Order: sequence, then structure tokens, then C-alpha cells
Amino acid sequence: MKSGPGANEAWLARSRSAVWHPCTQMQHHAWPDQPGFLPLIPIARGKGPWLYDFEGRRYLDGISSWWTNLFGHAHPRINAALRAQLETLEHVMLAGFTHQPVVELSERLSALTGGALGHAFYASDGASATEIALKMSFHYWQNCGRADKREFLCLAGSYHGETVGALAVTDVALFKDAYAPLVRAANVVPSPDFRQGAPGESPADVARRAAAALEAQLEARGDRIAALIVEPLVQGAAGMAMYDPEYLRLARGLCNRHAVHLICDEIAVGCGRTGTFFAHEQAGIRPDLLCLSKGISGGYLPLSVVLSTDTLYGAFLDDSVARGFLHSHSYTGNPLACRAALATLDLFAEDDVLAANRGRAERLSACFAPLADHERIRHLRQRGLILAFDVETSDPWFSRRFYRAALDRSALVRPIGNTVYVMPPYVVGEEEIAHLAGAVADALKAALAGTS
Repeated sequence: MKSGPGANEAWLARSRSAVWHPCTQMQHHAWPDQPGFLPLIPIARGKGPWLYDFEGRRYLDGISSWWTNLFGHAHPRINAALRAQLETLEHVMLAGFTHQPVVELSERLSALTGGALGHAFYASDGASATEIALKMSFHYWQNCGRADKREFLCLAGSYHGETVGALAVTDVALFKDAYAPLVRAANVVPSPDFRQGAPGESPADVARRAAAALEAQLEARGDRIAALIVEPLVQGAAGMAMYDPEYLRLARGLCNRHAVHLICDEIAVGCGRTGTFFAHEQAGIRPDLLCLSKGISGGYLPLSVVLSTDTLYGAFLDDSVARGFLHSHSYTGNPLACRAALATLDLFAEDDVLAANRGRAERLSACFAPLADHERIRHLRQRGLILAFDVETSDPWFSRRFYRAALDRSALVRPIGNTVYVMPPYVVGEEEIAHLAGAVADALKAALAGTS
């Protein structure tokens, strides 16, 4: 592996000529003198919360590599579990076969829901999990003789993935509009985002107002609605929009009343991000279908899971093959990915991670508190180890300037529009949190000054 002086540029040249990078206008990687320039950063290795390029520069992974990396890079216990699994079984198809890691993982995930969600269906990424959950709900109602229930509800500003089915319940124009002719759009109901509160309204008041709009929609169309899909407590792509658990409590009751499935997309917010292992637990409810991905494998390998109630699962049991759920992926339930997930769950259990994260969340809050008084910052907010704020600026290149400025200060922090957020891995120490807060404050100053 080429490293040392000049190595970064060598790898960048090769990447630009061969790799089509995701979520990127590739032309923005080409012109360093333009305000919209997005630098490509070649990464040679990772250790703990840090990423290192080929010339020794390091970056604190302040967004957990797109919200996936829970326990830092190259974690020794997850590494050891994968080495052991490599010596046993790397892959076998899950159609007609099973294996120890997938059985144990399914049992442990069900146990984490108190047995309420008894069966696990596997895929490789979050968008696939969304597709699976939507198809399960749609097919369930067909099997139950309710073929009229074929519509879906989603929240304003919601994001559930970029495959065609997932785009149907995604309300972000940038991702969706180009493919509108391919998409069967869902019905959109108001978000309980507490930033939308009127003067004097509490977050719970905003949640109740949004739930009233949901109730009206279900009263009008409940006989045609198959499922409501939500990102519990935090809507990521909407700019880390946070809301009160009261909305989930009310939504669960309304879905019960109108015979509508509740799908909780915890792809980004599950696995301890919000302070509880599952975000929906803070509302004291359980969904009918639960989507997990990203952090479930510790950020090591592609894996997604849809957990379902036994009632939903039971509707597919029949002598007729057509009534079964025939969705499949080649690497469904891959043993290596499942073993990484089991090692991740071991870390939660053995290290009392949720309790330790409460301390990290307090430190995060304290280090970022001075920003609350900044004249250009609005809605400094936090849920667990997710902290965000909105920046008042008309600069169309603010997010790019901020990103570059943060990299120059050894931090990976990539805003969503004018929303700056951090979501660090669960291994950051006090000094690293302070470094992250300092880098964000300095990058904000540079970006607002129109520099990086």
C-alpha cells in the first residue's frame, strides 16, 4: 500500500478516474478553487474514533462514518470475532439453510424487544430494509383479504432510502424528484419536528398537533392505509429534526384503532444513538415492523434486519407458495456480518454502554453549550449522542465551506444543508469531545466568514 509524501494525491487520482462516489455531484470533486468544491479524502486506516490518510494526517470521525461506526475503527473485540468466524463459515445461502450466527442474532434481537418482535428477516442495507417492511405490510393485508389497504403514510421531511420503493416514503425532493415517474408516492403527514412550534408551544404540544393531523388522515383514508413509517425521535435527513416521544405514543394508538401497521425505521437512530437501545422505547411502545442497519454490525459489514411481530409473520404461513414472503438477497444473513453484529451486542452487554453514553452525552452537551449564545445559531438540540444546530446564513456554499474548514481542523463533520450535527462513536473520550467542539466552533467561524 503506497504511503508517505505524495501518496494522497496518487490515490485521489486513481479514485477520480475509476470510482463513482455516492451522494455526490462528481464535478464538485474536480475544482479546488471553486466555492462548491468537495475534497476527496483518501483514508489508509482507522483506529478508535480517528481516521488516518496515507500521509499521516488524522480526522476525528465526528459523524461515525455516516452514522454506522458505533465503537470506533478496528475495534479489537469485533476484529477477533470476525477472525474466528472466518475460520468457520464465511457464507451460505439462507434459503433452505441456517447457521449459528444468524440464529443467535435473531434470538438476541427479539429478546431486546421483550419478545414482542419474534422473527428477523435479513438484507444488506437500510433501503432494502425499508423495501422489505413495506412489502411485508402490503402483502400481509393481501393475505388477510384486505387488498384495499395498499397505501402508505410518511412524515414530512422523512428519509427512508433511495431505492424506488424507499423513495415512495421519502419526502426529500433532492433525492426523489428526478425519479418521480418511477415512484408511487405515499401520503405525507406533518412532522412533529419541535422547531415548528408556535410561540409558547412545548415539544409535546407540537407532537400532539402533528398527531391530530395524522388522526384526520387516518379517519379519511384508514381503510386504504397499510402502514405508517416513521424515524423515531430524530428525522436525520430533515436536518436532525427532533420530536417528543408523545407523537409515537399517539401514533401507536391511532394505528391500532385504524388497523394500520406502524413501521419504525431505526436504521440511523437505533443501537443506542438516542440514549436507549431502540429509540421507540422512550415512548413505551413497540412497532409492528422494526428496521435496523448501519450500527447493527458496528459499522463493519453491510447488514440490515427487519423484525416483525408473530402476528404479521403468521399471516404468511400457508401451503400456497404465493402467500409466502419471497423477497430475497444473495447475501441475506451473511455469517460474517451476523458475527460482527453479535460482537457489537456483546460490547453493549459487557461494557454497560448505554450508561457510559449518558456520561458522554453530558460531556457533549457541556462542550457545545457556548454555541447556544451564538447570534447565527438556532435550535441547539440534543437527543442522546446526537447533537445538532441550525445556522442562519444565505450562503449557498455554507455546508461545503464548513466541511472543508472542519477537515482542516482534524474533524469529519459534514452538515446537512445549514444544519450542523455531530454523532460521534461510543469510544470518544473527554479530550476528543472537547477537540470536536473546538473544531466545530472554529469551522463555523471560518465558514461564516466565507473561508475555509
